[in-house]
Amino acid sequence: MRRGFENIKLRDDEKIPVFKNVLYAVRLVWKADKRLLLSYLYSNIIDNVFQYYIQSILFLKILLSIIDSGADFKVYFRKLLAFFGVTVFIKISVWAAAYVRQVSTKNVLKVLNNMVFRKASQLDVGQYEDPEFYDKYQRATNVMSSGYFDIVCWDVAAIIGGIISFLLVIGTVISVNPVYLLFLAPSIIVFVIETAKSKAVFKRDKEMTTNNRTKAYVQRTVFLKDFSKDMRTSNIFSVMMKRFDGAIKGNIEILRSYGLKLFLYSMASTLCSEFIPVIGTYMYAGWQFVSKKALTASGFSVVISAVGAVNGMSWYIQEGFDDLIQMSLYFQNLREFFEYETGIKDGERTAEKFQSLEFKNVSFRYPSAKKNSVNNVSFKIEKGETVALVGINGAGKSTLVKLILRFYDVTDGEILLNGINIKEYTVESLRNSFATVFQDYKNFAVSVFENVMCRECSDEDKIKAQKALEAAGVWDKVKSLPNGGDTVLTREFEEDGAGLSGGENQKVSTARLFARQYEMAILDEPSSALDPIAEYKMYENLIKATKDKTVMYISHRLSSAVLSDRVFVLQNGSIIESGTHKELLERGGKYSEMFKLQASAYKREGENENV
Repeated sequence: MRRGFENIKLRDDEKIPVFKNVLYAVRLVWKADKRLLLSYLYSNIIDNVFQYYIQSILFLKILLSIIDSGADFKVYFRKLLAFFGVTVFIKISVWAAAYVRQVSTKNVLKVLNNMVFRKASQLDVGQYEDPEFYDKYQRATNVMSSGYFDIVCWDVAAIIGGIISFLLVIGTVISVNPVYLLFLAPSIIVFVIETAKSKAVFKRDKEMTTNNRTKAYVQRTVFLKDFSKDMRTSNIFSVMMKRFDGAIKGNIEILRSYGLKLFLYSMASTLCSEFIPVIGTYMYAGWQFVSKKALTASGFSVVISAVGAVNGMSWYIQEGFDDLIQMSLYFQNLREFFEYETGIKDGERTAEKFQSLEFKNVSFRYPSAKKNSVNNVSFKIEKGETVALVGINGAGKSTLVKLILRFYDVTDGEILLNGINIKEYTVESLRNSFATVFQDYKNFAVSVFENVMCRECSDEDKIKAQKALEAAGVWDKVKSLPNGGDTVLTREFEEDGAGLSGGENQKVSTARLFARQYEMAILDEPSSALDPIAEYKMYENLIKATKDKTVMYISHRLSSAVLSDRVFVLQNGSIIESGTHKELLERGGKYSEMFKLQASAYKREGENENV
């Protein structure tokens, strides 16, 4: 049995500490709600001892002994009545434990899911772009969604209950004749076989993770509203289904590759747990009882019942070890997930009021990239300035925002806030120094007001949110919704929810800027989903809202550049031009070319609307 708690070796360089992982899981459950483990322990120990020892052996031995001794029926009836009372008590208490378990299971899942969510929110943004991390993250979250904590508690209790019952049964068999232990001994080998089988099952499931992730992605996109139009107006559905079919075929191949090995493990396990103990014990007991007259009826019944009990307990304990070994392998992923240390380390300083932001010879390369996204960028923004970083898509503009907020750290150079390297500040205080509107804006399935304030809203908050929505130019739309600003965005969870257009959603996201206190605003493509008229109105409102503030506009559309004190033009991750809007036009370089092209496009758009 101890073999089940040794380190399992999956590859030459990978060992899984089974006992450590199981203990880790038990500690997590105990910390979340100890009643879950205690109820399983009570139910399994009582149930095992009752089923495999009291009912199958002890009670039968007592009754047959009474019959062998020729005692009257009253004695027999009293024993029978006592057994009935014990049975009723056990069944009621086990039912009560099951009720406690239902409540505590939900509590454990709530506590542990909150732990996972908190940890996920602390991860580096870069981890979300790493497929290997995603595979590990999925296996970690499967621990929650698949109820593995319940399984671990059940298994621990089942093993303890099984071992107690096993020892009681073996003790009774020894009292009859120790020779029978020879026939029951092969049951122990089952645990060694099932350990190897569990390792193979986990390796099989691990190989299937990527295919399962592909299947989950296809299943998700088919049902999501964001993808519905493209699914119905293009051939992308067939492409997705081909990926889905490929993932299924890949899993089938993996299952086939492990099929024979798992079959042989199962056959060997059956031979040791059923065939040898049953045939050997029945033959020897029959010979003693019939030919040698060396067994009484009660002794014969104990031996025969013991075979069934040992067989049942062996499978019970074996299944417990089998599950625990597999669960420990999954909990390895969860433990590593919780123990993951972010690459973005906190500094000790608290960011103070904004004075300046400076890039000094900053270069950056994404972890999986072969070349830099930002190359030797240097510029400085003083308090009260409005600057624009412009360039075509892919020029590296949004990457600069990620570096300022420390979603990533620079590869070379340094970024200074108020003359101090941003790595010296706590991440929270640094990010709170900026009011940021992201290019890939997201709104959530909560009320419009909550989307703007990013918290549960009081009446005072709702007034602030309304003013922010007015400044963003979307309040007229919001107040027309079924519940006004209390309307939940999307109908995914509520029938009276509302869906907004891309431009309206972007305005709601931008309203977050107007709703908070800040000294520097960073607006990454704040008008990407807006038409020229709406864009003009938004920038007009932004000018009013950001008066006396420091503002950085990042855009490939040049409306913001006209309003800025200085303009930096990025191309291939480098600043190729800088100056005022007027200076850059007069220079006749890349900026002038971009501006003239966009101006002619707007002119043609206006002419078409007048036709």
